[in-house]
Amino acid sequence: MARKNASAPEKKVFVVDDHPVFRDGLIRIAGQVPGVVVCGEADNARQAFDAITTLNPDLVLMDIGLPGKSGLELLQDVHAVMPDLAVLVISMHDETLYAERVLRAGGRGYVMKQEGPDKIMEAIVKVLSGQVYASERTAASILDALSRPRSAASAGTSAVGKLTDRELEVLRLTGQGKDNHQIALELSISLKTVDTHRAHIREKLGLKNATELVHYAVRWTGEAF
Repeated sequence: MARKNASAPEKKVFVVDDHPVFRDGLIRIAGQVPGVVVCGEADNARQAFDAITTLNPDLVLMDIGLPGKSGLELLQDVHAVMPDLAVLVISMHDETLYAERVLRAGGRGYVMKQEGPDKIMEAIVKVLSGQVYASERTAASILDALSRPRSAASAGTSAVGKLTDRELEVLRLTGQGKDNHQIALELSISLKTVDTHRAHIREKLGLKNATELVHYAVRWTGEAF
């Protein structure tokens, strides 16, 4: 006979964020969710991947902007070896640029940091229950794209939306005033690879030279973030 009032097993949550203050905040917020225990934390993708595959958490909370590999790349790496692991991205970056990319990569939700503790807790509960969490704006945007004919959806895609995840990261870092050497160091790629990405970005955005790329990136980053 089963024991009455037997408590359910605690859900393990792992937190990935390179900002110590916000990482500590996420740990406290997750710890306030009934039935949840934080099993570990990391401040970069490489460390996070090793710990996640060892600890086997039920949910990973991660940011997009991480040193070395981005959160999107970490999500893809984790999803490749642990396809059933729930990942909730909590980031400062505009959801109109990243939420759909996160969901396509296997994530279970996207919350902007500006939403505050209550929304983050709500998202954690929803994702741990097996659901997908997205804001009304993101959900409406995705449903609208799905409801339109494929050709119409493609025609409505913004120029920036045509960039790959890595190209988007290079554009973002360029807009933050970082040069090729700094970008290569932050993304752990070669200078030649940075040059190749920037060339592809110029081609996709219709920009003539590096100067136009920098001006575009600065303006776009200011508007997006």
